[in-house]
Amino acid sequence: MTATRLTVSHLGAQGDGVAPAPGLPKPVYVPGGVPGDTVVVDDKGKVLDLIPGPNRAEAVCLHFGLCGGCTLQHVAPELYHGWLTDRILMALQQHDITLAPDAIVAPHVSPPQTRRRATFRAVRRGKQVELGFNVERAHTLVDLSECHVLSPALFGLLPALRGLLAKELTDGHAASIAVTLTEAGVDLTLGGLKRKGLAQDELLTRFAEENDLARLSIDTGLGVDVIIERRAPIIRFGGVAVRLPVGAFLQATPDGEAALQAAVIESVGKAKDVADLFAGLGTFALPLSAKARVLASDAGKVSLEALQRAANEAQRPVRIEHRDLFRRPFTALELKRFQAVVIDPPRAGAQAQCAEIAKSAVPVVVAVSCNPNTFARDARLLIDGGYRLERLWPVGQFLWSAHVELVARFTRG
Repeated sequence: MTATRLTVSHLGAQGDGVAPAPGLPKPVYVPGGVPGDTVVVDDKGKVLDLIPGPNRAEAVCLHFGLCGGCTLQHVAPELYHGWLTDRILMALQQHDITLAPDAIVAPHVSPPQTRRRATFRAVRRGKQVELGFNVERAHTLVDLSECHVLSPALFGLLPALRGLLAKELTDGHAASIAVTLTEAGVDLTLGGLKRKGLAQDELLTRFAEENDLARLSIDTGLGVDVIIERRAPIIRFGGVAVRLPVGAFLQATPDGEAALQAAVIESVGKAKDVADLFAGLGTFALPLSAKARVLASDAGKVSLEALQRAANEAQRPVRIEHRDLFRRPFTALELKRFQAVVIDPPRAGAQAQCAEIAKSAVPVVVAVSCNPNTFARDARLLIDGGYRLERLWPVGQFLWSAHVELVARFTRG
């Protein structure tokens, strides 16, 4: 066996180190590798040893290396921030799309302890309740004793939740706990539990009162039962209060949300008639409605209705249209009256909708995405239809992870 020394040159799309390997059929992917590290491999590319280089940082969390959340804590901040941009550019290059360096804004990265939503897993083992996140690439549970990304208001609930679930779970039984920090306090939904009647309701009501929750619900798998709502969970978009429906989508951090909103508003510019597609609760529709008439469309009827109520109460010019944009996208003809279109699809992207936009005459298209790969695919459709990718804003809401979001401005001509 021959041992060869290689140097990690860059981070791959999932955050693994990549070391070019002359003589081998492909580069060596090095879990935990950082550019500048030296890696020793055998003649088949198997990693035998890793020698740290100068671009490493000291991981701050004792669960690092086990928890599947913050897998890039060991990467120096400046290198990590640059890689978030590279993650997007790598996806664009796969579709032969390039950008001038001055078209790319420096990445915005949310600081520690700002995550306002999370979903935990809990399992009872004997008398103990383990509660936390999954091990990286596995279903094993990491029982959290610290977390450097969650808001302290959410992490602080874990001891009380362990006590509650010790009463509700039998040995080996698992549950999920979705928590969202709102203006009115924490909105908490327990999943995997059965309704047991009055005694359970009283127990959960006491828990909500003792921990000053805004709302507590149970998701039985057949629907969500609100056990107690002590205060209406409120989120604000552009200064407009929206009542948060149970389970509705919300950006991970207020800080990251604000960065996305600022980029969208800048991109839309002075447009007076705007379509916000995949609008959800109005993350962008409501801020835009301060200066424009907005049509907001989404397949989520409950979220759209909450958006419409909020807009009506604030006297904002927002009209909703409940529509499955995957099955029935807005046509080029329907888009004719808008000066700008904003799209913020889920991870699957907006292929059908972008195909229609590409045939339209809309002057400005603003794409918000949480998946660089589907964004790049959809961007190719727009570019082939005559649009130009003019500006790109990377946003890292999920600190120390391989997840990156973005805003992109396309103009016709």
